[in-house]
Amino acid sequence: MNKIEFTLNGKKVATEVEGRVLLVDLIREELRLTGTHVGCDTSQCGCCTIQFNGSAVKSCAMLAAQADGADIVTIEGMATGTGSDMKLHPVQQAFTECHGLQCGFCTPGMIMTAVGILKDNPNPTEADIVKGLEGNLCRCTGYVNIVKSVHRAAELMRA
Repeated sequence: MNKIEFTLNGKKVATEVEGRVLLVDLIREELRLTGTHVGCDTSQCGCCTIQFNGSAVKSCAMLAAQADGADIVTIEGMATGTGSDMKLHPVQQAFTECHGLQCGFCTPGMIMTAVGILKDNPNPTEADIVKGLEGNLCRCTGYVNIVKSVHRAAELMRA
């Protein structure tokens, strides 16, 4: 067993994990944050994307032990406040406004990837967005409204 400590959505976490446990499984199964989805188990679909030390990463491709000392944000950590005081992150707001989701299964990974795209490039072109989303699969939307959502998020974040 490996003892690890990290920050998850702004809160300190200390736990023990076996060396073979994937980060996505730690997040979902032990820490019960099920917004991070498991889609393919091969890092092809992007449903498990989180922010790891400020970068979008696929949590199914990382061992939980690699999280020691990390700062991790999942989809549950994006909005601020609670209840009636909750405020969506600009990317979440844009996905809502632009209908950037249908079934919603890929949405957490798309949002977390979009956050990474906009961190690296606050004014992306459509080509930049399409390139940035390459590692995320959606079976429902055809991506048009997802790209619109990332554009809108960029506008909201610049405002």
